[in-house]
Amino acid sequence: MPRRALEEFFRGLGEKPYRAKQVMKWIYHAGITDFDAMTDISKALRGRLREVAAIQAPAFTLAGHAADDVMKWRVETESGQAVETVLIPDRERSEAGARRNTLCVSSQVGCALDCSFCATGKQGFSGNLSRAEIVGQVWQASRKMAAQGNQRGVTNVVFMGMGEPLLNFEPVMDAAEVLMDDLAFGISKRRVTVSTAGVVPGIYALAERNDVSLAVSLHAASDELRDQLVPINRKYPIAKLLAACRHYLASVGDRRAVTFEYTLIEGVNDSVEDARNLALLLGDLRCKINLIPFNPFPDDVHNYRRPSPARVGAFQTCLLKAGLAAMLRATRGDQIKAACGQLTGNVRDRTRRRARYLAVREVAA
Repeated sequence: MPRRALEEFFRGLGEKPYRAKQVMKWIYHAGITDFDAMTDISKALRGRLREVAAIQAPAFTLAGHAADDVMKWRVETESGQAVETVLIPDRERSEAGARRNTLCVSSQVGCALDCSFCATGKQGFSGNLSRAEIVGQVWQASRKMAAQGNQRGVTNVVFMGMGEPLLNFEPVMDAAEVLMDDLAFGISKRRVTVSTAGVVPGIYALAERNDVSLAVSLHAASDELRDQLVPINRKYPIAKLLAACRHYLASVGDRRAVTFEYTLIEGVNDSVEDARNLALLLGDLRCKINLIPFNPFPDDVHNYRRPSPARVGAFQTCLLKAGLAAMLRATRGDQIKAACGQLTGNVRDRTRRRARYLAVREVAA
């Protein structure tokens, strides 16, 4: 629970709201899951808490450890399914002398949006994760890291794992509150990033609710191409999407920017002409662009390919010459299927989408 909800919980028990502060410190700062170990709480209240509450994080199983130190965990859900969480530690120290530990968390079991270049969408969709299952990913990862001697813990959280975060709005917003609360993880709002494939109403709602960082999966500069790559564009085309981004920027102040994610697919959206069109589209926005070379996955029915380094470099150079901040995201964790667009988990597909894709692949074979 975020602090405000936990305070209300204690009021409902006839207790003072400061009990929320005590319990949050035990859970997040001390890693305690046993109410009896919370020694600054009365014995009577500890007994009451055992009756009406639980501190329970999802089960975590290591699903892969790459040579570049990227780690992927399988996260068991209450519904008996599984999502995946990925830790991406920096390989080099920052100017401040510290390494970032970025955790990519999931927000849904599968994904309802089915972007053409993403393995998660090909698994279909089952449902939303609870706020406990979202926060639990960060809590468990922090414990695993501490056990391995990494006391710095999780420094950055990106909602870029399985699912569309803004279609699970309330649990994601509550989880973000916990992540940024000094009584919990104390992560800066600039280091908590919510990503969206373009859920326009969710961006407006985000601007009114929370000032976390925003990333938008763009991947094309025209509606014609984006309709193919990101099907939600048919409902919320680029003009509406960018209007929502401008509204978000107006709400967070002049020093903040939107990050646009752009997956480069050979022969699809990676030409210099595509780069010029992207520069024209985003030229008046406070933004930065993350360029992501396509990461292959088994259920790709389109047979997409990763562009050559030369094509990627030409695309980036074009954006830089146009005055845009364009960074190339290094491919990390692909050997354990933990790179961007490769997460799958274990999804009981309610949409029958996975069965349809498997049938397409069988026919093609």
